[in-house]
Amino acid sequence: MNRFFILLAVLLLAGCAQSNKSFYVLTANGPAPSGGGISIGVGPITLAEYIDRPNLVVQQGPNQLAVSEDHRWAGDLSASIARVTAANLGREMKTGNVRTYPWQRDEEISYQVTLDIRQLHSEADGHAVIEAGWRAYSLPDRKLKASRTFVDREPLAADGYAAMVAAQSRLLARLAESIAAGLR
Repeated sequence: MNRFFILLAVLLLAGCAQSNKSFYVLTANGPAPSGGGISIGVGPITLAEYIDRPNLVVQQGPNQLAVSEDHRWAGDLSASIARVTAANLGREMKTGNVRTYPWQRDEEISYQVTLDIRQLHSEADGHAVIEAGWRAYSLPDRKLKASRTFVDREPLAADGYAAMVAAQSRLLARLAESIAAGLR
């Protein structure tokens, strides 16, 4: 019986240790307009393998990354990037008709935007960085309309993971500005 209580105590302590984790979410730079407008689909999104994980990543040196065990994304990073990019792109293009991949039929979408996120992390110098390749296709004919690589840096407003995620959110807003310029 003592072994049972010891095991129960160990499990409770392990549960308490996990409660110290912090969860973060990317945010759009304001909502997309409601109503109609040009229809845009965002996705699929591919992520570099080093960020395709639930943990936040910080670059500590030229060839060294730190993966935080206690600071994690609140959901799937790829889906979060798609959601935020769709909202930002809708705002930039003044349309409430933006969807994330997958959608029912290509005939419902005028443009599809795919993203290849090659870098999205913070650096030891206090900046968040992004490198993303994007392609925009007209649908349903899948004709390439624009293709670019977007590279940018954003200073962190303060120390800490919350400031890092806020800076990454601002970078995604500027990515949407770049995509909107390519669609116009």
